[in-house]
Amino acid sequence: MDWLEVTIPSGRTAFAPGEEIEAAAVWQLDESPKSLEVRLFWFTEGKGDSDTELVLAESIEPSPSGHRTCRLRLPDLVPSSFSGKLVSLLWAIELVAEPGARAGRVNLVVSPTGQELRLYGDGPWGGADASAR
Repeated sequence: MDWLEVTIPSGRTAFAPGEEIEAAAVWQLDESPKSLEVRLFWFTEGKGDSDTELVLAESIEPSPSGHRTCRLRLPDLVPSSFSGKLVSLLWAIELVAEPGARAGRVNLVVSPTGQELRLYGDGPWGGADASAR
């Protein structure tokens, strides 16, 4: 059975722009994929069209099984993680094996404060709850 996994050895999942993230990729596949890649990206979820932006990608020599530690540096200027009533912006690191779009993922929070901004409330722009202040 195929499996792919990405973990953060330190256990941290919140990072500030410009920080380096150390991620561990581990995989066991029935056969060698054509490509294997670790990807740092953000994406939106919610009403309307979704958006995805690949920030960094690191190729790994394809093999049926293995492990690799990757160091990925977040750019200094990136959108912060946020959750709102209509849309949320989320960050993740994935290990992707092609063909077949098989992937393992770890979700992250990227923000100068280390916390996801929560856009809820009754203000004209949704407001911000107390946890984001």
